[in-house]
Amino acid sequence: MGLTKTANFTERQNQLAQMLKALAHPARIAIIDHLLKANECITGDLVEVTGLSQATTSQHLRELKEAGLLKGTIDGTSMNYCIDQAKWKENAAILKTFFIDVKFDETCC
Repeated sequence: MGLTKTANFTERQNQLAQMLKALAHPARIAIIDHLLKANECITGDLVEVTGLSQATTSQHLRELKEAGLLKGTIDGTSMNYCIDQAKWKENAAILKTFFIDVKFDETCC
């Protein structure tokens, strides 16, 4: 989405869209699942998790990192990734208001 288009929407709507877009691929869900269980992982391990090439896995990691879901630290020639816990909690709160805290009017079609 271009800057002019995102300006039409609230910060919450843009943040929710960015997070969901980052999660909208099964390889990224697999990476997140693995990191939630492992709590930290190097890129090489994630190639095995996804079954994809190093370059493709790195692209998925970049998307997740740009969305703020992951953070990474350099360890020699490897990159260690983990869940960005503060951003994760913030996104969980946004999803909660989007999915769980909804009050439906039973008279709606």
